[in-house]
Amino acid sequence: MKKKRWLSRMLCCLFLLHSLLLTSCMKYVITSKTEEELHIIDDNYRTYYEVFLASYYDSNGDGVGDIKGLIQKLDYINDNNEDTDTDLGCNGIWLMPIMPSDTYHKYDVNDYYSIDPAYGTMEDFKELIKECDKKGIKLIIDLVFNHTSDTHPWFTNAISYIESLPQGSEPSSEENKYFGYYNFAKDMSSNPKYYQVGNTDWYYEGVFWSEMPDLNLANDEVRKEIEDIARYWLDLGVGGFRLDAAKEYFTGGTKQNIEVLSWFTDYVKGTDKETYVVAEVWDSFGSIATYYESGVDSIFNYALGDSTGKIATTVNSAGNGKAGSSLAKAMEQIETTFQGKNPSFIDASFLSNHDNDRCAGYVGYQEDKVKMLGGINLMMSGSSFIYYGEEIGMSGNGIDENKRAPMYWSQTNLTGMTDGPANMTTQVHNFPALDEQMKDENSLFHYYQKAVRLRNENPEIARGSVTAIPLEDKDIAAVLKTYEESSIVILYNISSETKEIPLDNIEFEYSRIKGFLTTNVTQVPELNNSVLTMPAYSIVILK
Repeated sequence: MKKKRWLSRMLCCLFLLHSLLLTSCMKYVITSKTEEELHIIDDNYRTYYEVFLASYYDSNGDGVGDIKGLIQKLDYINDNNEDTDTDLGCNGIWLMPIMPSDTYHKYDVNDYYSIDPAYGTMEDFKELIKECDKKGIKLIIDLVFNHTSDTHPWFTNAISYIESLPQGSEPSSEENKYFGYYNFAKDMSSNPKYYQVGNTDWYYEGVFWSEMPDLNLANDEVRKEIEDIARYWLDLGVGGFRLDAAKEYFTGGTKQNIEVLSWFTDYVKGTDKETYVVAEVWDSFGSIATYYESGVDSIFNYALGDSTGKIATTVNSAGNGKAGSSLAKAMEQIETTFQGKNPSFIDASFLSNHDNDRCAGYVGYQEDKVKMLGGINLMMSGSSFIYYGEEIGMSGNGIDENKRAPMYWSQTNLTGMTDGPANMTTQVHNFPALDEQMKDENSLFHYYQKAVRLRNENPEIARGSVTAIPLEDKDIAAVLKTYEESSIVILYNISSETKEIPLDNIEFEYSRIKGFLTTNVTQVPELNNSVLTMPAYSIVILK
């Protein structure tokens, strides 16, 4: 009996010891995800999440995403709570056009002072702003003033006026001010960018489409209209604007376009100096640099984004013996060049958006490379932009509708799922839906989540001045980033092999690994004296 009691006590002790060990391990797993404190600064250096409302989340079951649906999903974008593990941590949202329009994409506005009924009401929008403010999310909206819809009252008034004139009479903006709001010209039948007004001799400019007539931005009354529109939305509480098609304000007229950007930026900054303005200038690196002379905060860096940009070409060149050093030099060159045009510039890096094929396809849907694309983008200086669904590797290429497919929340739970654009072809996704990825610690979602977390922990990533560090191994990109009195070194292993990096020649007083990104959670970088071991396709921050 004594022997049985002794065995029983031993088994109890072993059980308690086992339980304590399990509890200890569980505590480590929980705390390891939030080992570093957040250091989020309330300025215009942010991580923005681009949303196409119609395809995001449907709150009322009509198949169209809406403002209430976005409000319901704000906790996914940023729940403002360190203790949860279900949000991305983005502190900015860019909303594609929300104003009434005749098209699914809504880049042809017919009322600058309202919300498209398909998306909800102005009260819904005010609620969205209020909820974003609670979570520290800056909300910026698309402002399209290169053109309007051909059903906008300004344009229909001008057209009716021209068509009503007696034969031989010349239209005048003094008789009808809206005639001066657009670019009308006579006898332009040979120009494919001009469209005839009824049976008259007059034509109007429409660079993108006959149903998107271009505004005359040299007209002071038009500018006053745009100022009033901008102030209206700023007074509602929006944090800034994404300016569509800034290169086409005066097609082929760079100096005129820069002047327009300068005028608009000065106006909104005069209204609220914290307003953030990011412009679309879909052009070369040199052209983007020139546009920074306008003083605009940001211009989307097409030299980095899209399938032919520096980020995608770097990852696709992995292991060629020079991709890493080339990336580091490019980061330094971006800062030097843009800063020379605008000392206060904020770079705007991205991989894809509503106009580009989805970025997972840039690297053939190879998961390690898809992750590396996201990691490089989110370690860039300035404001980094994520296109909705990019964080789960959604597919989409070809026609624009395919690039704006429904957010892939779940394959089984269809609550909130949208129908997507009418002309979209069915999209077959190469990676699981979000609900499945949330359960997998090695998923793309969790990789993106950790990358955004690193941005939020280390203000040097977005704000630090960049110095490329030359290393013998050219597969490794290394940069020093310094912000105020603090510096970090970021190293990128642009190869499919584990690398050992001697750090003796780095003139930087580091003491530890501050953070890292690996494509598999079981792969962890190691710092042993002055040698850093980096897994394939990994990123390491030293401090």
